[in-house]
Amino acid sequence: MTSRLFPLLMLLGLLVIGIASTVQADGETLAFAVVSEAPKDKARISAKISINDAVSDMKLLASETILNNLIWKKLEICHAMKLQGFKVAEGFQVVTVHVIDAGLLPMSLQSFAGDCLIKKAIEIAPLVD
Repeated sequence: MTSRLFPLLMLLGLLVIGIASTVQADGETLAFAVVSEAPKDKARISAKISINDAVSDMKLLASETILNNLIWKKLEICHAMKLQGFKVAEGFQVVTVHVIDAGLLPMSLQSFAGDCLIKKAIEIAPLVD
């Protein structure tokens, strides 16, 4: 009897863990962003953000943990990111950040990212000589 009960209890435990992790991440929103202006204030970065394929200009709001993140410290204009966080009145509160290749952005942001990179190359290329 216990040999049949053990796999059933294991399955039930895995279900409970799966449901708990789903509830924790339930309120967070997945977003993609491209930095639209050179960052002056690392706590509030201007970006084009795509949430559910709707693109808008927003401020990325960083908490203390995000401000200490090496990725966040190195952000420049045209960087593409995958974010998780919350949409708030002032902008988008970032919980996690991953820098990604612009080709991995949703189609709604790829043209902006491409134009941004071309503009950046034209402005910076003459300074290399």
